[in-house]
Amino acid sequence: MADIKTLTEGGAALIAVSGEVDASSSIELDQAIAGSVAGGNKKIIVDLTNLAYISSAGLGVFMSYVEEFKEKNIRMVIFGLNNRVAHTFGLLGLADLLEISATKEEAMNRIHGA
Repeated sequence: MADIKTLTEGGAALIAVSGEVDASSSIELDQAIAGSVAGGNKKIIVDLTNLAYISSAGLGVFMSYVEEFKEKNIRMVIFGLNNRVAHTFGLLGLADLLEISATKEEAMNRIHGA
């Protein structure tokens, strides 16, 4: 089960995800990202520091936005992946398609073009 919170920080939407993202909770993740976009956010930061596990459905949520974000000039930076989650992202080649930072500070710098 995942706990997903969305807030605004430093001029960006911050989506904090904790717990486990599986097929059922991936819908909540999708809704959080879609809600940020609908709210007019062009900068989205996703905090996965407290994420223990992500299923292929959860990874699919991130992938489903890659083209749309390019078209709409929206930036999304993901940070705080533990070794297990980072390994999963790497195996599927998602690290090449998504912007991933180690820390919140690094993600904020990237999102603002620093």
